Amino acid sequence: MASQRLLIVGAGFAGLWSAMAARRLIDLHKDLSRERPIQVTVVAPEPELVLRPRLYEANVAEMRASLVELFEATDVTFIAARVGVIRPHDGKVDAVDSTGADITIPYDRLVLAPGSRLARPNIPGLKEHAFTIDQIDEAVQLEDHLRRLASAPSGTSRNTIVVCGGGFTGIELAAELPSRLTEIFGNNEKFRVVIVDRADVIGPELGDKPRPMIVSALSDLGVEMKLGAAVASIDANGVTLSSGERIDTVTAVWTAGMEANPLVKQLSAQRDAMGRVQVDRDLRIPSLPNIFVTGDAASVVTKEGGHLALQSCQHALRLGRASGHNAAADLLGIEGRPYEQLNYGTCLDLGGWGSLITDGWDRSVHQSGAAAKPIKQFINQKLIYPPPPDASTAFAAADPADDPPPVKAFL
Repeated sequence: MASQRLLIVGAGFAGLWSAMAARRLIDLHKDLSRERPIQVTVVAPEPELVLRPRLYEANVAEMRASLVELFEATDVTFIAARVGVIRPHDGKVDAVDSTGADITIPYDRLVLAPGSRLARPNIPGLKEHAFTIDQIDEAVQLEDHLRRLASAPSGTSRNTIVVCGGGFTGIELAAELPSRLTEIFGNNEKFRVVIVDRADVIGPELGDKPRPMIVSALSDLGVEMKLGAAVASIDANGVTLSSGERIDTVTAVWTAGMEANPLVKQLSAQRDAMGRVQVDRDLRIPSLPNIFVTGDAASVVTKEGGHLALQSCQHALRLGRASGHNAAADLLGIEGRPYEQLNYGTCLDLGGWGSLITDGWDRSVHQSGAAAKPIKQFINQKLIYPPPPDASTAFAAADPADDPPPVKAFL
């Protein structure tokens, strides 16, 4: 009996939940898949979920969760490989497996969840001298470097950290650094944490409402902000700004800008300014009906006439459920459901100051300071982790009809 393959590229938040949602729907409609069984396969370099929203924290090497037992419990096949070529008209992808061998994987429906990556503009010295926390190995490199600073001679360059980028990631990293540096250097050592951003305001994408509180929190933490000045160059001993100012440092961290994984550039499809593929509400590419795109690689509105989904864990979780459900529904011959995400909230970690919780796209502040910290910790340490290796629990959590409550519901 010939089986059908639903192939999911990527094991991040969107890829994981795409697999769970697909298996859930197939399990609900066993009668429809009896004649042509549907095999759900995930292909990724490792069978693990990297907790990317936590890479600004300390002990970053621990920010990963194995998916082996979960995939076994939910009957998801895993292939350890890195996809390099998509062949839409052949219904195949070409990849390199964990042994270095070239392999070809056929599919009947394809869900692309390759994620996003940090944008690295052509700034002199950026690639050679700047640290990043985009991937877990890069975040580990930064953490190892910070710990080695304790044995280096004290001085301006050692004791200054420059965070290049004042967006969400840059703010969270900069706010976390004072406590991390105090642990490394001790209480008696003075240090500087400096955020540099070309925008005239901190967190421009976060809007006006939470900004006064963000500025106050960073100021209380001793974090400096140099705004309206772009990074002109980075070298081994410092950062030079477009204003001509130079900041001596051996630790520059680039956090500015995101773009979709370049794998999706191979597709004949419309893309937005961040390289995301423009898809229908069912997350299908209009010109390639057997291919769905999800997570950070998809450009789609959260509801009819609504905002575009963001490149965030919050949206990836829901996008994944929708893409897996719809790809499986297509193979089962039943109606899918349009992606919809009615609730949106922001939870920004501000280090020792606490956290900031907003609700809605206008980001009205609902809670802040130390009182909001447990909510951020709950999200980071519980909510975004994979479900336990139990099919019924995982499938219940993968229902795309269940819109998660707004962040303020946890207050």
